[in-house]
Amino acid sequence: MILARRGLVALILGGAMALALPAAAQTVLRVASYPANPPWEFKDEKGNFQGFEVDIVHDIARRLGMTPQIEGYDFKALFVASASRRVDLVISSLTITNERLESQSFTQPYFQGALGLAVRADSGIGGLSDLKGKTVASIATSFPEAWIKERADQLGYAEYKSYDTLANLLTDLRNGRVDAIVNDIVGLRYAFTQTPGMKVVEEIVTGEKFAMMMPKNHPLLEKVNDAISQMKTDGTMARIYRKWFGTDPAPGSLTLTPLPVPTSAD
Repeated sequence: MILARRGLVALILGGAMALALPAAAQTVLRVASYPANPPWEFKDEKGNFQGFEVDIVHDIARRLGMTPQIEGYDFKALFVASASRRVDLVISSLTITNERLESQSFTQPYFQGALGLAVRADSGIGGLSDLKGKTVASIATSFPEAWIKERADQLGYAEYKSYDTLANLLTDLRNGRVDAIVNDIVGLRYAFTQTPGMKVVEEIVTGEKFAMMMPKNHPLLEKVNDAISQMKTDGTMARIYRKWFGTDPAPGSLTLTPLPVPTSAD
């Protein structure tokens, strides 16, 4: 009888521990990141994630009493990881779009993005009006790719090429396999400080807004969004912005203005 009672107690305790495991797992904020996207996110020489959005994630996790666990993914895989709920949060200078909002959730935006047209310095291409008959490229499934494809007739380029990584995209531009590329202008300018011989010849104002992506209706969505609002109002977001961009964010900008969870890209 005593042995039976002990067995019953052990069974109950074991069940209680099993029930407690999911709650314990929630102390970890699972983050997916495209690891070759400086200054937004990248790995340093020790293999640690650094960058503007990485710093934001660490501060969000601190405010939520969680520990961030950042894993690297190919850009296209970021969307699969979120849709399948393998991660809680995705960072990669992601643009809020109505199409993406159909299957994903986004936090409030914290950066007003723009695209850049980049070419080799000796290409003779001075802007979008010079792309007729040229080969242009961007990152697969990205906002820049959608922007280029939607304007194929208007721009008149001869061929479009899609790349999985920014490194391969820049390599083919440098080697002349493509004539021009379109991507996030901040990332391009940062990359060209490390890679001479290429330049941004035109800024393309699109009104795009960068935010963090989360699985649709994730239970932490409102808490993460509230943490971002707190960062905007207590000076944390401005401090991180200065660290990575060397200047203060503009008054009234998305970097400083608290906003609700978006329901549309407008």
